[in-house]
Amino acid sequence: MNFPLIMLVLLVITGGISLFDRLALRHKRPPEAQGPWWVEYPKSFFPVILVVFCLRSFLVEPFKIPSGSMIPTLLVGDFILVNKYTYGIRLPVANVKIMDVQEPRRGEVMVFRYPENPSMDYIKRIIGVPGDTITYQNKRLTVNNVPVKTQPDGEYAYVESGLSYIYSDRFTETLGEHTYNILINRNVPDMHLPSVHPFPLRDHCAYNDDGFTCTVPAGNYFTMGDNRDSSSDSRYWGFVPERNIVGKAFMIWWNFGDLKRIGLSID
Repeated sequence: MNFPLIMLVLLVITGGISLFDRLALRHKRPPEAQGPWWVEYPKSFFPVILVVFCLRSFLVEPFKIPSGSMIPTLLVGDFILVNKYTYGIRLPVANVKIMDVQEPRRGEVMVFRYPENPSMDYIKRIIGVPGDTITYQNKRLTVNNVPVKTQPDGEYAYVESGLSYIYSDRFTETLGEHTYNILINRNVPDMHLPSVHPFPLRDHCAYNDDGFTCTVPAGNYFTMGDNRDSSSDSRYWGFVPERNIVGKAFMIWWNFGDLKRIGLSID
């Protein structure tokens, strides 16, 4: 469902009816008389729709986490807030940037439109910015020939699809100004090469059984999930074009299953 488009259509309809009433209908009825229901209802909803549309389009938009690809940073069922202006002011629906604010930085958690199906929103961590060389070999990450700082941080277990426990090693990783936890499952192969898609600019990457090396093209970003062995990300479907960016995730505002997560910042 394209919610921004639905909101835009409702805004145009209610705003159009309100304007038509002001210009053509209101002066034809007594000063204290109300208009017909098909005028009064849109007029009452128009300010609410306008406020919601502006908030979601230019300031903050809520999202729900549907999968475990960002565990342990984000859990299934987390409701998060996304800053819509950090990476630039964009036109609603068209998602065309009209004003620069800040470029995406390594280590930030970003929401974007899935390159293979822009109607879907994905959330991953930014690993590489334009010009970076990203290497992932034997489950170790290197950016521009510098190994990313990683420290063991115990074990982590979670339930997958409500059926079984998954046990992983937890690490603390530092990339740019951000320090966060990742999960590595030693029982999963480093790469599943048959799952690599024939994505655009595929020639910027070289794959083998132990991993890959990619150079991020101009105007694109390389992303990965914190749950490294349970994430469909840039390793498999390629780069995130700048035009697909939605915003920067910054806070968990609700979780029905764990109220202690409410208000947690996203690093």
